[in-house]
Amino acid sequence: MIYLDNAATSFPKPPEVTEAMVAALAAPASPGRSGHAASLAAARTIHLARKNLTTLFGLPDNRRLVFTANITWALNLALGGLGLKAGDHVISGPLEHNSAARPLTRLAAETGLVWERVPASGRGRLDPDDFRKLLRPSTKLVVLNHASNVSGALAPARAIKEAVGEVPLLLDTAQTAGVMDLSEAGLWVDLLAFTGHKGLLGPTGTGGLWVRPGLDLRPLAVGGTGSASESLEPPDFLPDALEPGTANTHGLAGLAAGTGVVLREGVASIRGHEMELTRRFLDGLSQIKGLTLWGPGVEDERVAVAAVTLAGWSSSDLSAALEREAGILTRAGLQCSPLAHQALGSFQNGGLTRFSFGYYNTAAETDIALTTLDRLAAGRP
Repeated sequence: MIYLDNAATSFPKPPEVTEAMVAALAAPASPGRSGHAASLAAARTIHLARKNLTTLFGLPDNRRLVFTANITWALNLALGGLGLKAGDHVISGPLEHNSAARPLTRLAAETGLVWERVPASGRGRLDPDDFRKLLRPSTKLVVLNHASNVSGALAPARAIKEAVGEVPLLLDTAQTAGVMDLSEAGLWVDLLAFTGHKGLLGPTGTGGLWVRPGLDLRPLAVGGTGSASESLEPPDFLPDALEPGTANTHGLAGLAAGTGVVLREGVASIRGHEMELTRRFLDGLSQIKGLTLWGPGVEDERVAVAAVTLAGWSSSDLSAALEREAGILTRAGLQCSPLAHQALGSFQNGGLTRFSFGYYNTAAETDIALTTLDRLAAGRP
């Protein structure tokens, strides 16, 4: 198997992640629910995950980093918790994943808020001035996918934040956390949503949201927190106010271990390796007849994601042939991002075949993918 679907979930996981999860599953404790040693040990595991993430993102206060089941829940928490109402104006990029686009669609229908998207070039590039031009007195939020899971196009997020000024920015880092330098995010991001199972090398079922000081969110769910148990009202302090119910201790143990590996290896090293493979892949694609790359070709404007079409092939048939011929796993179709495909012009094609490289892929695997694509383009078995 050659796994080139890291934009969906990273693989393989570091052995430290498996070991940490097994150890957590073997422990007889629920964090924050008892005062005995086992419960305290579980709480320390969750604290380590929170500490590693605040270090990685350069956040000033780890108590304002809230854990959720995934980035979709984190985005829903941010969008639903801000109290957006009729007449409020929200701006987003044109490449948003359905995890942000669907909540925005529902909120617009239910509350009457106005959702407006900026344009993008045919290769998915964004201009910060386009965000500035859409600002209104009623603009309450900017939502931005930091990097497209379809084309790999990287948004100039910090420049966009500078362009919109005091308007809060909700940054979706599904494709950038752990692989792009976000060590100063605490200085300019207002709401940062992340997932644990991609670049952070952790397990599925983990994610979270950073909420800057001065922003208050209404909980989407309430329940037991292990704190302020004497009251039927939920606690009003973070992270407890936004973390009802028993924590996913074994998942967060894996996330603590995964982020520990990222911190040890260094984001610059991870980014350098992934982009070296991507550059090798893009160079090889240019030699294959009938193949089209969708998205930017400039290294600094992308992450390690490349989406293609091959003349005469549907995306699903090409993805199936890659697996059948060489055990290469890719992602075909619309990748849960119809807005991105509409912006790129690939929606009517039924989507693209996406290759996404991770820290544990090799140059040899990249070359096999290119050789297989070339053989399929030439019609050879």
